Amino acid sequence: MTKVMVRNGDVGGALRVLKQQGIKDGSLKRIKEKETGYLKPGVKRRIAEKEGKKNASKRERMSRRDSYR
Repeated sequence: MTKVMVRNGDVGGALRVLKQQGIKDGSLKRIKEKETGYLKPGVKRRIAEKEGKKNASKRERMSRRDSYR
């Protein structure tokens, strides 16, 4: 269970931190998968391929950006 402290009444900042922590530990992804319910194997495969392409292009952009620095 992820816990976040709200400091000085800044709930927006606490939500942002909570969301970032959820992305890092994968809990948001698991919750999203449970909400969608059962997915056919072909649909799962298409989603995985789409995510893989997105991640590959992101890695390529980052490597290009780092080469300019």
